[in-house]
Amino acid sequence: MKFPALFKPLQVGPYRLAHRVAMAPLTRMRAERESFSPRPLNAEYYGQRATQGGLIIAEASPVLSHGRGNPATPGIYSETQIAGWRKVVDAVHAKGGIIFLQLWHVGRVSHSSFHGGALPVSASAIPIKAEGMKAMTADGKIADYETPRALETEEVKDIVEAFRQGAKNALAAGFDGVEIHGANGYLLEQFLQSRSNQRTDQYGGGIENRARLLLEVTQAAIEVWGANRVAVRLSPHGIANDSGEGDPMPLYTHVVKALDELGLAYLHFIEPRSSGAGRADVNWQNVPSAMVLFRPLYSGVLMTAGGFTGETANAAIAEGHADIIAFGRIFISNPDLPRRLARDYPITPYNRATFYGGEEKGYTDYPVYDELTPA
Repeated sequence: MKFPALFKPLQVGPYRLAHRVAMAPLTRMRAERESFSPRPLNAEYYGQRATQGGLIIAEASPVLSHGRGNPATPGIYSETQIAGWRKVVDAVHAKGGIIFLQLWHVGRVSHSSFHGGALPVSASAIPIKAEGMKAMTADGKIADYETPRALETEEVKDIVEAFRQGAKNALAAGFDGVEIHGANGYLLEQFLQSRSNQRTDQYGGGIENRARLLLEVTQAAIEVWGANRVAVRLSPHGIANDSGEGDPMPLYTHVVKALDELGLAYLHFIEPRSSGAGRADVNWQNVPSAMVLFRPLYSGVLMTAGGFTGETANAAIAEGHADIIAFGRIFISNPDLPRRLARDYPITPYNRATFYGGEEKGYTDYPVYDELTPA
């Protein structure tokens, strides 16, 4: 066994994982374009990557129609979407796998073309200003980001209820749990961080108020699922989508401690070195490690993701910094990634040009290792 720490069993909520190689949530933009429902191709893709006792976090799925910011991303707010996801879940369960769904609202990381001309919403009317960053329109073109509309207080409560309904819909689709997307500059992180939240109601101002929406959404999901089948994803030192708190430690110390009290299935970090929301290959140097900083504050199962190799993943677990490592890009190009790591087989490189949109190419046509070797 090349990486023994990665292949020790682990209890996550009610589930017994056979190994600690998780598939990270990966936006692939291959849902049905009219209904935003998963289709048979998506079920094939997830089924290819499922393993006995292995954990998959399915790609981020908007809980509302106005929660999307990319074409062909699957939703979790309609009956047809629930039915489509059920086929995905069935494909994973047929392999003995465990699958959570990531619940999403992009907030200001969107464009009015997705919303019938209405502006995207956010914590405050503050646009994305990062140099070179552009929005994607509903027809796949590039445009400037617009100044979002600040949600009214009553509308914020509607967001909580939308996440609650999304959690119910995920349950109806047969998922094993849900992960709340509180990272990468999307709506919940827009409320968390002071640079994007200048509200004066109970959802703005001090740290406790800015953390309120994330915690209310998490509690709503817990009321549907029970705490041990709910997870949260955070990016404390991330800079994706013009995010970033000047001093992240006070804010995220408060958030992590509050989440630690809830008894979640796991807490999921994105390592700062990989912050970029998947738009480009990044490997920032001399940045903090989320798992190292926050492991002492969190007593439950800790997952982390971002540029890991087999060696660095095994070391992170062996040294006690994390319990599970989520792999993204190399899980795309290696559908049998856990087996390759266990047996020290070569890793197939990925093709970034085929990450988003399209059909089988770069999606379901990556071979497992046996198909690459002579009989």
